[in-house]
Amino acid sequence: MLSDTVLPQTAGKETYGLRRGVLSPLEVLAQSVSTIAPTTTPAMTIPLVFALAGNGTWLVYLLATLGLGLVALLIAAFARHSASPGSLYSYATTSLSPAPAAIAGWALLLAYVATGSSVTGGFINYANVLLQAFTGHEAPATPLVAGAVIVAAWLAYRDVKVSAQAMLWMEGISVACIAVVLVLILFRHGLHVDRAQLSLRGASPGGIRLGLVLAMFSFVGFESATTLGEEAKEPLRTIPRAVLQSAVGAGIFFMVAAYTEVLGFRPTGMTLDQSPAPMHVLSQQAGVSVLGVVIDAGAMISMFACTLACITAAARLLLLMSHHGLVHRTLRRTHARNETPHLAVLITSVAVLIPALALAARGASSADIYSWMGSLATYGFITVYGLVCVALPIRLRRLKALTQGTLWIAIAGAVAMLLAFAGNLYPVPPSPYSWLPYVYLGYLLAALAAGVCLGSRASRSSG
Repeated sequence: MLSDTVLPQTAGKETYGLRRGVLSPLEVLAQSVSTIAPTTTPAMTIPLVFALAGNGTWLVYLLATLGLGLVALLIAAFARHSASPGSLYSYATTSLSPAPAAIAGWALLLAYVATGSSVTGGFINYANVLLQAFTGHEAPATPLVAGAVIVAAWLAYRDVKVSAQAMLWMEGISVACIAVVLVLILFRHGLHVDRAQLSLRGASPGGIRLGLVLAMFSFVGFESATTLGEEAKEPLRTIPRAVLQSAVGAGIFFMVAAYTEVLGFRPTGMTLDQSPAPMHVLSQQAGVSVLGVVIDAGAMISMFACTLACITAAARLLLLMSHHGLVHRTLRRTHARNETPHLAVLITSVAVLIPALALAARGASSADIYSWMGSLATYGFITVYGLVCVALPIRLRRLKALTQGTLWIAIAGAVAMLLAFAGNLYPVPPSPYSWLPYVYLGYLLAALAAGVCLGSRASRSSG
């Protein structure tokens, strides 16, 4: 079993200038939960999945939970015995050759940055929903994007404990409000099952497969607690727990939300994907319409918390990549007083800001920013999740500790990621989704080439 696997413990052997052992188990969990941004799924992602999978939406999230649960088991196995700021990239470097390990680092960096950019689209949407409700006016998209990223960057720059506590409260309040509405919807419909959903009435295998791709984006980032290996208390215990709790807990929440949202929309006369504000409609159905505004505010806060979590995770990943020579050595510096990777925070914040700001300035809708950048991020996460499924068996085999159970879990996880990646490619989606894979591939090739040049220059300097 994975829990019985013994790997060499590496936590605490190397320091990176970060504040050691300051984050409680709840604050570590908040990092993963905030990157997942669970509030965004009922508000934005589940309606998109419903448009494809219909009554099979709950099944899509069950399959996604099972697939990513396998990956979470493997990540937790690494996290029980190794803690560093580099997240999954550090696990890849212990098992894979330099080129695949570098791919893991660059893919994960893009994933965090693109996710941070993606959710600024949701922030724009819900900020303007609230402004329209209270003032009758909306704000331009560009200052909203800039303001959200700048405030998130300041929190990440200042103090990891402060940012973790902020994320914990932000997500906790948001999820609690949605949970209240979901419970009331179930209560008002009584104790009976929705046969249309359980029988998958009208759902097609193709729609479920395509919906699975979208559902994957609901989970991405569940592993980001692993970036806090230097700063967590008892990291070899708290981090694997946070990884498993966030993946499984999010999956259960998403399945319940998907089932309840589809059920709650039956009396409204319209389908879930037709509503621009589904939680508003459900709040009215539940008899607590006042919670609609609260949930809109919670969704906006959740988007901001996700941006903060992505900057926090990406900065620590960039710090470790600098230690390994993949980026310039100046990015390994940490702030003397705050003990945060301040230069890496600034770089990743700019990287989050630029694409979101450019898209907003060109008139892209908030939904387009969310979906385009989110799709790009999914490629990065699927890549690194798949590499971790390959890395753990390789390491265990070298240590003569590989079991049949671990091998089959790794194979199943790798196949799940491969199928998810294939679902992004075929059938060929409409533009711009059709050329996003080529943008991702071009990014990886450019990043690897830059890393080779940087390594060659460092070798000449040392010689």
